This record gives sequence, C-alpha cells and structure tokens, in this order.
Amino acid sequence: MAQRVEPSWRKPAGALAIIAWILVWIVLIATGSHWIGQLWILAQLPIYLVAGIIWILPLRPLLIWMETGRWRA
Repeated sequence: MAQRVEPSWRKPAGALAIIAWILVWIVLIATGSHWIGQLWILAQLPIYLVAGIIWILPLRPLLIWMETGRWRA
C-alpha cells in the first residue's frame, strides 16, 4: 500500500511569488520604456535583451526553495 504524501504549500506560494515578480518586472521595464524608446534602435536591442534575461536570475533561489525547502542547493 502506497503512503499518502501531503502536498506542500511551498509550490503554490512560490508560483504566486513568481507571478508577482514577473508583474513587478513588467512594470519596471514598461516604466523605463519611454526613456529606452528615445534611444537609437541598436542601443535599445542590448537593453531589452539583457532585461529579457536578467529577470530569471532572482528566481533561482525561489525555485530551489520550492523543491527542497532550503534557499540554497
């Protein structure tokens, strides 16, 4: 007979935190888009590329916590 494992509250809490972080990041980038939009198009490209990648970096500890319950691997 298989043991029943109780679901952890960390995954729903972490998912809500990820959604909140994405919304905050969108607001930050949208707020700066007026200034960024005034730049030359080839100057905009690296800004948006970096902004599109950087947002994921703060989520690594959160994803580790969601899986293990610890903030570090």
